[in-house]
Amino acid sequence: MNGLFSLPGYEGKSFSPKNSKERLVEPVLEKKTKIYWLFILPGCIFLAVFMLIPLFTLIIQTFFDEAGSFSLTGYLSLLESTYFKQVFGRSIRLSLISTLACGVLGFPTAYYISKYSKNKGMLMALAVFPMFTSPVIRSFSWMVILGKKGFVNKLLVDIGLVDKPLSLLYNEFSMVIGFIQLFLPLMILSLIGIMDNISEDLNLAAGNLGASKAKTFRYVVLPLSIPGLVTGSVLVFTGCLTAYTTPQLLGGTDTRVLATMIYQQAMSLGDWTQASVVAVIMIVVTMLVSSGINAVSRKLNPTL
Repeated sequence: MNGLFSLPGYEGKSFSPKNSKERLVEPVLEKKTKIYWLFILPGCIFLAVFMLIPLFTLIIQTFFDEAGSFSLTGYLSLLESTYFKQVFGRSIRLSLISTLACGVLGFPTAYYISKYSKNKGMLMALAVFPMFTSPVIRSFSWMVILGKKGFVNKLLVDIGLVDKPLSLLYNEFSMVIGFIQLFLPLMILSLIGIMDNISEDLNLAAGNLGASKAKTFRYVVLPLSIPGLVTGSVLVFTGCLTAYTTPQLLGGTDTRVLATMIYQQAMSLGDWTQASVVAVIMIVVTMLVSSGINAVSRKLNPTL
């Protein structure tokens, strides 16, 4: 009877092992679902109270003036400001340069650690060591190294390359150096995580088919490493664009970026509305650039 049977008093009602199993499993699934929500509910509440609500409050207040009326004056005045355009352009430029530099330096480093290093654990520890030190300490270290009486200028003067110390601090150069040291570990870790999953059999297969090491790297290793490169690029760019301590210490007061401009508007000038507008623009730009990097990666590797 197609897996169905009848019992006295239950005529017209069908019973099957499948239906019985479903009735037994449903209460268990409901119980697991309740337990699951009990675990994630505190995290959701914390996320909503300390992140989402303040973020939405910040965004909403930028669209109203002091009288409580809807207004875009804050955005329009900021976008017309020459000073903001300079700061915005500098922030994007330095973030892109630092991201590119981290990619160029991090890719070969990660590849060596992943494929050729015999002391992988030690090298990874050395690579991520800067992440465990304070940004203030790292920045002050570069101030000592790049200062007019620092090691670099002293060396350049001693060997006769320059007549007087160069201004290597409180400019875009020193900020890029600080960004690279700060965020290069993120790029390396992102790439190592992907490269470790690239099977050596693929390299061997490419070699057996007559591909050179350069072609194997170009057509096998590089395309498969794009997800790690994309992840690292997004992390580095976002970190550079939103960093405050490094630009404040190494950039000085004359080389402002968006993060230091927010502090200047809020704490020095007392213009919290304008500071909020800058913060919203920073959030939007970060999301747009991250989406752009992902779009480019999909074109380079359609399997993503």
